[in-house]
Amino acid sequence: MQLIRFIFYLFLFCFLTVLTQVGGLIFLMSFGTRKFTDRWAKSNLQKTAFRWAAFLILYSVVSFIIVPRVAKPLGRVPLPITETRHLQPLNVLTCLLNRNYVRPAMRELTYEVAENMHAKYSGSRINYLEANFPFINKFPLLPHLSHNDGKKLDLSFCYRDAKTNSITNDAPAFIGYGICEEPKSDEKNATLYCENKGYWQYSYMTWVTPQYSKKDFTFDGNRTRELLNQFVSQKAIGKIFIEPHLRERLGLKSRKIRFHGCQAVRHDDHIHVQLK
Repeated sequence: MQLIRFIFYLFLFCFLTVLTQVGGLIFLMSFGTRKFTDRWAKSNLQKTAFRWAAFLILYSVVSFIIVPRVAKPLGRVPLPITETRHLQPLNVLTCLLNRNYVRPAMRELTYEVAENMHAKYSGSRINYLEANFPFINKFPLLPHLSHNDGKKLDLSFCYRDAKTNSITNDAPAFIGYGICEEPKSDEKNATLYCENKGYWQYSYMTWVTPQYSKKDFTFDGNRTRELLNQFVSQKAIGKIFIEPHLRERLGLKSRKIRFHGCQAVRHDDHIHVQLK
């Protein structure tokens, strides 16, 4: 029984560390609260509930109060939890999991782009997806291959409501990934090319993401083009990744906009931008 419990705790530590970077450590810290919470429990069910409540409270305090203060002098700052300067997370889980940290230069230029987009398209906001963890260069932000140095940020495409054709700040995918703007018959098909080369993982997000809401949105090419050009114009930006067919469809010529390679996943569901 002790061995099973140890293995379970080890699994939780590893899972929380991979998912949030700091969650595993906070889980270990929460063991120190058990001598207090267990006193209040009148049953094993209550004991378990109180222990998890203590962990969640401790996790919230550390993640939202302590981590940002420690990360800042180390060169990373959090993107906003709620809409700020026309920038917002598509899904607040990104913030809850500490996957919304970037270098200060990235945050400031993204704010600038968001304000420019709002000025050109009244009411428009930028939705960011995942960025980086708060600490340690080269600590992997799985399942991403390169979000490990504070320089990378994923952004949602821009969309319109399929019924009204009006601008919307929502997106078809709950997490922002997995619902794609597919290549047309006369466009380059990097997905087909990569999968024929044996890169099975290239479209895996489309397998795990429900597609039912795709019909409610249409891809807003004009706003998405403007969003990409706004980032291109930022001198601090070194690379931008989208699928080749969208690069051609939107008439984008900048050398900053590149194909990410078959070893990654498809980028016709989001934009990847990174600092030099």
